[in-house]
Amino acid sequence: MSKKHLVVVLAYDGLCTFEFGCAVELFALDRPELGVDWYDFAVCAVDKGPIRAAGGITVQARYAPGLLKKADTIVIPGWRDADEAPPPALLAALRAAHRRGARLCSICSGVFVLAAAGVLDGRRATTHWRYADQLAQRYPAVQVEPDALYVDEGQVITSAGSAAGLDMLLHLVRRDYGARVGNLVAQRLVVAPHREGGQAQFLPRPMPADEAGRLAKLMDSLRRHPHRPHTVATMAQQAAMSPRTLQRQFRDATGMGPVEWLTRERVAIAKDLLETPLPLAQVAERAGFGSEETLRHHFRRLVATTPGAYRKAFLVTDRKGRYPVTD
Repeated sequence: MSKKHLVVVLAYDGLCTFEFGCAVELFALDRPELGVDWYDFAVCAVDKGPIRAAGGITVQARYAPGLLKKADTIVIPGWRDADEAPPPALLAALRAAHRRGARLCSICSGVFVLAAAGVLDGRRATTHWRYADQLAQRYPAVQVEPDALYVDEGQVITSAGSAAGLDMLLHLVRRDYGARVGNLVAQRLVVAPHREGGQAQFLPRPMPADEAGRLAKLMDSLRRHPHRPHTVATMAQQAAMSPRTLQRQFRDATGMGPVEWLTRERVAIAKDLLETPLPLAQVAERAGFGSEETLRHHFRRLVATTPGAYRKAFLVTDRKGRYPVTD
């Protein structure tokens, strides 16, 4: 980025504290260790104070809505009530920002503010799964993707529930500064640089307590031993279920079958291993793919790139391009 990029986060009465905090954590902290010209950051008050936030705290914002005229990126945390129309002045300011090319981002129910402003018409968008039907019914011009963690439409980016806001904000960092910086920021936050899957894995579905416990134990075991030759039959035996019950419970809990779930877990493990200097053959073996060819096949399918390209983008080195020395 050639100049300081101004990120403005909206604050209003009834503010969602966690989502607001995610934006503060991503953009407001100085990060000299990254070696890049980091963002400028400001908080803009939509309502006159005091601004009450979730958890019984009060936020005092320095700037008025006029600052939105200068913002390069505007972040809208969850709106206080999906049924409450946002202030007309705010909607007008967002439309003006959109016309001049500012980037507009929402977390969770913040999407209702963007939809009310009309900037989502004809675009794809997402929100928390609880609000997806409501959003689609109220704004039929918006193409709602209820299972997405976030949707990037270029100038307008929307995310699902609270934690998905972190996924989206990290995605913005990668867009602005590249994969290496995005990965480093994710490491500081102790979160994955990119999560696979969608909201289906988080939807509440009824499941008998004993089966839920057995399935959870099986998942933990598969994550600990991805290199073993697991099949539906061996997984069902380990969980003390029939193969048919195992298939059903996996789909109820994760939105996918056990083989696909295990493959995605193995890819996630491979991604972590690719961020080390470990030879590719050992990455494939430890992640449970058995061969480099199988690793490459599933990696391309699920990550849309090759293991080598991923490693080049995400393997952390020092300023001289050397791998870190480990014991």
